[in-house]
Amino acid sequence: MKSILIKNVNIVNRGTITAGDLYLRNGRIEQVGGTISRRAGLELDGSGLYALPGIIDDQVHFREPGLAHKADLYTEPRAAVAGGVTSFMEMPNTKPPAVTQALLEEKYRAASSKSLANYSFFMGATNDNVEEVLKTDPENVCGIKIFMGSSTGNMLVDDARTLEDIFSRCPMLIATHCEDEATIRRNELIFREKYGEDVPIELHPDIRSAEGCLKSSALAVGLAKRHGTRLHILHISTKDELALFRNDIPLAQKRITAEVCVHHLYFNSGDYARLGTQIKCNPAVKGPEHQSALLPALLDNRLDIIATDHAPHTWEEKQATYFNAPSGVPLVQHSLNVMLEFFHQGKISLERIVEKMCHAPATCFRVTDRGFLDEGCHADVVLVDLNETWTVRKDNLFYKCNWSPFEGHMFRSKVKSTIVSGHLAWHNGQFYEEKKGERLRFG
Repeated sequence: MKSILIKNVNIVNRGTITAGDLYLRNGRIEQVGGTISRRAGLELDGSGLYALPGIIDDQVHFREPGLAHKADLYTEPRAAVAGGVTSFMEMPNTKPPAVTQALLEEKYRAASSKSLANYSFFMGATNDNVEEVLKTDPENVCGIKIFMGSSTGNMLVDDARTLEDIFSRCPMLIATHCEDEATIRRNELIFREKYGEDVPIELHPDIRSAEGCLKSSALAVGLAKRHGTRLHILHISTKDELALFRNDIPLAQKRITAEVCVHHLYFNSGDYARLGTQIKCNPAVKGPEHQSALLPALLDNRLDIIATDHAPHTWEEKQATYFNAPSGVPLVQHSLNVMLEFFHQGKISLERIVEKMCHAPATCFRVTDRGFLDEGCHADVVLVDLNETWTVRKDNLFYKCNWSPFEGHMFRSKVKSTIVSGHLAWHNGQFYEEKKGERLRFG
């Protein structure tokens, strides 16, 4: 593995920006800051660029096994790396779902030979696999995923006794998708009776309603408080849920944490008229009154992490009628760009973006030696030009599904280089795939 010296770069780490050099060797960050006069196998000129820790995306759906016509463990990690995401945590609702230790390990084996990014996979819970869930190794697996609301795949956990059992016995972080199933079904019935199969997409947030999100999230928080569970609620999408979360203690001390996704920050219900089912997702993109509450909650630390819930489907699948068009949006290649748009608008600082996309996921999941540009950490580094514009087009998309709701949009910042575990994996528009990513470990 080559040593890499990055010269004259702006280093963004732990709430500060300092000019200096970075020296990477044997897959680790060996020296940070100042002028470094050492020989290296590769020297990169960081003049005018910003060095960020590699982004850790704690929620993606890469669709392998069983749904590889949409995405797979080769294509989507490449897209992630092109967007500055060096590590991902992938969800269990594949075919078959990762609900046994054997099936879970098959995903790890597949990623080890395919994934350009570092990787981890959630163990999936069902109504009848509690004993299998409890076998999960917390040092080698990021967490347990519970679908407390149904989404793509048939993994709904709605048995009250099962939920009590998992929350009371599981020592690991539990990540939940929270939407109340009874509320959704009641709303679906109302609108199906009125519109049949032709429900307007604009009604998606009325069906997957704020009421359903709050009811399910409150249930999860109540279970976690009762049993002292380590709970992480994914993709918060409503202003109503924000009161469930604390901001008066440091993240490392929290037992209950929350995530917001870039599409809920960026889009609102007014965008359905333009984008239709392209932004159909669960939980739904909701009204501007919800969207406008999310970024302030992120900044005041009620919301802890920024992620994507990257969930690709083919363009043909997304063109179906409301009930048949699957929910999910491809996002992992553009999440940093989206947040840097908010930076350019003066809504969030570069230091806070790094905190929420790099430091906080590492702290929340206790990822070993990643998420920071500290000496001794794994060398996951992203070099960004904050002032190079580019336009999203099909010929620069790396998703297997080959579409994006951002097509035609001009971003004002660009990822120039991405280093994954000491390997230059993306540089000036080219992939270098001689080395694959590494399995994440957890403290």
